[in-house]
Amino acid sequence: MKIVIPMAGYGVRLRPHTWSRPKQLIRMADQLVIDHVLDTFSNLPNVTQAEFIIIVGYLGDKIKEYMTSAHPDLHIHYVEQAEMRGQSHAIYLAREYLGGPMVMLYGDTLIRSDFSFLPNETCEAVAWVKAVPDPRRFGVASLGSDGWVQHLVEKPQDMDNNLVLVGCYYFQDSQALLVAIEEQMRRNVTLKGEFFLADAINIMLENHLKMRVEHVETWLDAGTSEDVLSTNRYLLENGHDNTAEASKNKRSIILPPVYVHPKALVENSVIGPHATIGAGCQIESSIIRDSIIDDYSNVENVIMEHSLIGREAHIQSQAGVLNVGDQTELVL
Repeated sequence: MKIVIPMAGYGVRLRPHTWSRPKQLIRMADQLVIDHVLDTFSNLPNVTQAEFIIIVGYLGDKIKEYMTSAHPDLHIHYVEQAEMRGQSHAIYLAREYLGGPMVMLYGDTLIRSDFSFLPNETCEAVAWVKAVPDPRRFGVASLGSDGWVQHLVEKPQDMDNNLVLVGCYYFQDSQALLVAIEEQMRRNVTLKGEFFLADAINIMLENHLKMRVEHVETWLDAGTSEDVLSTNRYLLENGHDNTAEASKNKRSIILPPVYVHPKALVENSVIGPHATIGAGCQIESSIIRDSIIDDYSNVENVIMEHSLIGREAHIQSQAGVLNVGDQTELVL
């Protein structure tokens, strides 16, 4: 099985944090975004034998450095997408590593799905979807009366079809996808200068691809600061908090759910609910709720909520909602 994870984008919606690192290296609860993405495949049979193909771009060396350190046992190929020409283009750049079945998941998307069925999947392709009240901001899968996918529609004008594409696909034959991408490029089917994967899949559907949908209930994102905080709240509420351990600190008040890294120092503070404190942080005389403070940051005399603080930041004598990047100093 080949597992393709595109993560070459600039992450402009998450600046200032993505000036210094890809968004996949931002902390959410007890892990980084990329770790949570990899956890998606934990129930895929023989996942340790799978080949991961990671599409990197801006600051891609930091992805490689982290993966080498944190996941040395994974078999990973890295492909660089130096020019942002879309999802299909990213996959096409990885063509030398593709063959046989593949799964693709976008590098800032977290879903909860059971992948154990894939080795026995008989359909040629699967698209993961979630029913939402208003699908007009997304792409949707249009089904025929027989239940097969007929067409993928980007940003539908009505709400008759609410099966939103969540950014995860399975292809029984990855070479067939590459052929469709070549045809997409020959036709120059683009949107704002980029080759979108949905258009390549529509070419496959024109050629009678048998594609079904797989429903998910949990679909999370890490594309914006608000998305990161929302996903952090979900993770803390669903098994990623360490309130019991954090509450052993008698010098502070812990309001669950929270994640406080064991190597963080917290004194005379109120932490939580929905707060994440990274490794090596020093928090003193502060109130932190619904916020993420990434590794090795110092926070003193601060009242903070709905905030995202980068690594190695120094925040002192502040109050309110903060969104500051790595190595930022904000003091009075």
